[in-house]
Amino acid sequence: MCAPSYTQSVIFGQVIRSRASLKCLETSGRIVRNLSKLGLAHFALLIPAFSFSAETAPCQRVKYEQGGYTVCEVDLRRQSVRLFWKKPDGHLYGYPSSLPRTLGNAGRLLFATNGGMYHEDSSPVGLYVEEGRELVQANTNAGPGNFHMKPNGVFYVNGEVAGILETRAFLKQRPQANFATQSGPMLVIDGKIHSRFTRCGGSRKYRSGVGSRDPNSLVFAISESEVSFGEFAQLFRDKLRCKNALFLDGGSATSFYSPVLKRTSNFLPLGPIIGVYGPN
Repeated sequence: MCAPSYTQSVIFGQVIRSRASLKCLETSGRIVRNLSKLGLAHFALLIPAFSFSAETAPCQRVKYEQGGYTVCEVDLRRQSVRLFWKKPDGHLYGYPSSLPRTLGNAGRLLFATNGGMYHEDSSPVGLYVEEGRELVQANTNAGPGNFHMKPNGVFYVNGEVAGILETRAFLKQRPQANFATQSGPMLVIDGKIHSRFTRCGGSRKYRSGVGSRDPNSLVFAISESEVSFGEFAQLFRDKLRCKNALFLDGGSATSFYSPVLKRTSNFLPLGPIIGVYGPN
């Protein structure tokens, strides 16, 4: 059985520590089950009906196999991708809705989503680079959870160029990056689906991820229903034609926010957040 992600473990721990205030639940097992149902129910409620247009955001609804997804295609020659963790005053952004609505020449915020896994204090689990500064070192340790389902990988952006590499390859090549975040597992590696998904692809969760087609093009996908890792990876490889793709986060922490599409984010605070900006 696949181990839960760091984010899910943190959420469960916080609820269990405060179970005394939840007297209507008799055991910690029921707390976890009810939290899962509550998180998924809230996430489902945050997916209202809306229509996409080229003037609002580079997104569309996609149906693939049995799953529904919000898919956003980004051309880095027209749009900008940034990572956010802490505000200039040192406080966490926490929620995608807290990101700047406009960002200088980059334009207005089109959408925002999970930027990788994080610890209980909202610090990134692995490598994190923002504005060219390495704020958290790469994590190559073994351990439980999705992050450590090797190979994991690094999503990086440098102006109009972006990519997704296995962590070892990234550390060896050291491509120039203004922004980078490490997460895991890799979904697609050089056109091949992660080899462990046949054994650990059974769990079905809400999921978010990013894929790359070429150095100037990215595809973000957020599931609107519970899907397995195998199904999510197949979406990126077979439907979205991505050579490489990386899982960003899942379960109750899955989040998608778009002010131009009137999409509200998840009710849970996040660690790193990816924001995509485009012309006004």
